[in-house]
Amino acid sequence: MKERILGRISFLQIFFTQVKFTMTKSLAKIIFGNFLLGFAYAQWMRPNGIINGGVTSLAMILELLTPISVIFLANSITLLLLVLALIFLGKERFLKSVFSGICYNIFFAIFTLMPLNFSFHIAIDFILACMLISFGYYCCLSARSSAVGMDIIALIIHKKNPSQPVAQNLRYINLTVLFAGFLVYGVISIALGILFSLINTYLLQFYLKKSPESTL
Repeated sequence: MKERILGRISFLQIFFTQVKFTMTKSLAKIIFGNFLLGFAYAQWMRPNGIINGGVTSLAMILELLTPISVIFLANSITLLLLVLALIFLGKERFLKSVFSGICYNIFFAIFTLMPLNFSFHIAIDFILACMLISFGYYCCLSARSSAVGMDIIALIIHKKNPSQPVAQNLRYINLTVLFAGFLVYGVISIALGILFSLINTYLLQFYLKKSPESTL
């Protein structure tokens, strides 16, 4: 009896240690992913007027049409998406998405308001942004969270129709937002946005397919 009890205690210790490690790893990936996203959007996307169809892009479009700041608009859209995550994606992904959203908005605000400028040339900024943003999205999605962007809508569509890949859904959503911003940002920004969306979602799909942790 004593050995059985000790065996169960040992099993529970191993179990909770594994759970703690998994949760710590997930949170670390979410923080790192949003660090990349916040930096890339604040330092490269917004200064160059590149919109990719995401939350920040939608906020950038609305900023030019209203007297409201881009930070407030991004936060408001984020809250709306979190409500959708709670309703359609379940408690676990919602709670992680809340954490993810807080991380992103903190990093985006910091890198937007900081006096340092890391912009080089629009071509270099574009390439670096594609790389960092796609990997930032991957970090969040592979941690069973979201980047609290249009990926939440893409995840909802994927949940309702598993044959539709998340990256593909995200691409179509981004393109819809881009066309909505055509009159505000003009042809060049929209063309760059379309190219960015195609490259970004291609890289994201590549990362997700190669990841052994991905269930998407």
